[in-house]
Amino acid sequence: MNSKERMLIAIKNGEPDMVPVAPDISCMIPCRLTKKPFWDVGLYHNPPLWKAYLDALAYFKFDGWFLYGMNGIVFEERFPIRWNKEERKENDRIFVNYSADTPAGPLDYQETHYCDNPPALTRKLIKDLDKDFPKLQCLYVPPLSCNGEGLEQMRKELGDSGVLGVGIFYPGFSEWTSYFEGSLESVTYAYYDNRDKLHELYELQHKRTIKMTEMILELKPDFILTGSSGTLTLGSPALFREFGLKTLKEITTLAKQAGIPTMLHSCGKERALVEICANETDLNCINPLEIPNMGDCNLAEIKKTFGKKLALMGNLHTTEIMLRGTPDDVEREAKKAIDEAGQGGGFILSTGDQCGTNTPDENIFKMIDVARTYGKY
Repeated sequence: MNSKERMLIAIKNGEPDMVPVAPDISCMIPCRLTKKPFWDVGLYHNPPLWKAYLDALAYFKFDGWFLYGMNGIVFEERFPIRWNKEERKENDRIFVNYSADTPAGPLDYQETHYCDNPPALTRKLIKDLDKDFPKLQCLYVPPLSCNGEGLEQMRKELGDSGVLGVGIFYPGFSEWTSYFEGSLESVTYAYYDNRDKLHELYELQHKRTIKMTEMILELKPDFILTGSSGTLTLGSPALFREFGLKTLKEITTLAKQAGIPTMLHSCGKERALVEICANETDLNCINPLEIPNMGDCNLAEIKKTFGKKLALMGNLHTTEIMLRGTPDDVEREAKKAIDEAGQGGGFILSTGDQCGTNTPDENIFKMIDVARTYGKY
């Protein structure tokens, strides 16, 4: 089998020729391998991150888990908003201020790009929910149409070396930490002081998300990546049911009807989310199933309990094993993960979350080697 076939069969909970292996190197490792400052990739797209990932894939030769499809889609907006950009460089960082005039007033946010780390949002979009809400109503409108020419270029360049994914994520507490100035603290205050308005924001984003999902599915990616990093770490099962689950249900149902599998990513605590997804959604696959203390998942228990309903992807510890461990440590833990979750298929060997910049190449190579040898069916 080629990597695309192997990954698709596993995502759909089938048994391929061997356990697919797809370490999460979604940003930092590809940037490091370019030998350029991270801002060349993240800010100036020289090269674009998706091309840097393809170069990393060619170097390591694992099964491609391509997550960048949304960057290849252009949406036609009902109320086009032009974002102005101003840059200011200070030592080892570049501050980028974005501002826009909506029909209801101005919005702004700031990204900070670093030489040797991924960018961060250092000023958020929402400063005051009540005052900013009319502007957000202009921003979060369902699009009119989309153009997938860029996605087709990605599909062509990826070829059979992996699966082509488009990310579309549900709104809720974990996502809003990236939108609210003050992050989680401000979202929490909004929940208790202005819950009705927060529900209005959720409904705005939900409607846009579902319309975008319908358009994306027409472009026929190999899979849809959904979820939200830290869904339960930055919230709770109850909050996810209030903000998020409805959107997830609709995304997974629409994808199932279109014959396209779905995968959910949520780092941190995830055991309760696995149960909800298995019993209440049409989700196909879930990752990264992190172990304590980064998460709360036991791979063997989850495979036994939910393996007939969900394919699993994970879960080598990204710091203690991949970053600080030796190749022998990686081999031991990779074999353990295959033993716990590989039986019968429906398992992709991966990391607990994204590998850090300084993760040794030999550890990644060892992980791949174990899957190619020990992981054969």
